[in-house]
Amino acid sequence: MATSHLIDDFYQGVVPALLPFLVLERQYSYAAVAGLTLAANLLSSVAQPAFGWWGDRTPRRWLIPAGMVTAAIGVSLVAFTPEYWMTWLVIALSGIGISAFHPEAARAARIAAGNSNRAMSVFAVGGNLGFATGSLVATPLLLFTGLGGTPYLLIPAAVMAVVIVLRLQRVLDGPRDAPKPVQHPPGPDNWPGFLRLTAVVVVRSIVFFGSVSFIALYFIHDFRTSQALGGAALTVFLTFGAVGTLFGGWLADRVGRLVSIRIGFAVSIPSLLGLVLAPTWPIALVFVAVFGIAIFVPFAVFVILGQDYLPNRIGIASGVTVGLAVTVGGLFSPLLGWIADQTNLRVSFFILIGLTVLSLGLAFLLREPASGPRHPRPLGDTTAEAADEGAL
Repeated sequence: MATSHLIDDFYQGVVPALLPFLVLERQYSYAAVAGLTLAANLLSSVAQPAFGWWGDRTPRRWLIPAGMVTAAIGVSLVAFTPEYWMTWLVIALSGIGISAFHPEAARAARIAAGNSNRAMSVFAVGGNLGFATGSLVATPLLLFTGLGGTPYLLIPAAVMAVVIVLRLQRVLDGPRDAPKPVQHPPGPDNWPGFLRLTAVVVVRSIVFFGSVSFIALYFIHDFRTSQALGGAALTVFLTFGAVGTLFGGWLADRVGRLVSIRIGFAVSIPSLLGLVLAPTWPIALVFVAVFGIAIFVPFAVFVILGQDYLPNRIGIASGVTVGLAVTVGGLFSPLLGWIADQTNLRVSFFILIGLTVLSLGLAFLLREPASGPRHPRPLGDTTAEAADEGAL
């Protein structure tokens, strides 16, 4: 499931890589490419809870390979869209495919992971790596082929879809002779707790998107580094973020989910402050790495905690924590950019520090869901062996 998550979010990372080529080859304006970003992200985030609600009525595993392939088809069709409106539609199609994948994939990953936060973090980090890999693969390909090479991007999804169709049922059902765990009826949904969790996820998302937007620029403008070094700083942030996602799952299994969330935010505050106050770029880069780990520690825990708050609506919980609440945070980046234009980047970073403090405060309002089933409503049975296999 982690590999399928990597492939699906790979196409989310491809979209930003397409934008410079659309500007150069088709003379799109900056406003036009911003519209494409909106098509990919906003529609995807709104659609994810809808797909989650649909899946809660009757689990629809076929959305996992179908969503992934739809995401791939959308970006691959860019080669055949001479008009802007056509490009907008196929990018939106890709975003809808990504949104169709996430709720059912998160449901299946939870079944494969069982009670293991560590295993769920493996699923989550697949998405982190996929987003980062998208631009790393697409940019050299398009430099060689131009936009006419986008159909080649269909290959990873096609291969992975076949693997999913052949193996997903076996992963979720586990070995035939394995003992089946006792299934308990799901407890009541805890909407107040889920809404508090959503607030934490949204504020954390603003901090994340603001950091992604400004870290490279901060190194370039405030430390007078090269563009390459600024980009390297962003790569360090995202790479150590993947480490933080895995570490967060491990930590949650040992100290508890709520404690791990609070630790992540508590460490994020001084590390982000250290980045802003660092006298030289090497010191700042160390703080970027620490901040990358810390801000990603709660990431996988959010998904599994949301599912426990809404045990009868696993799809909606996954769609909100993975999709809507995360992407909504990105809508605040233009406001932070405007503030930076009116003042400077440091002011925007101090706002991000304040928001991280707010995240920590909100995290102390969270409570563990009431005792009940530790597994979501059945897609299949789960075993320890299935959890190990499903994490891969």
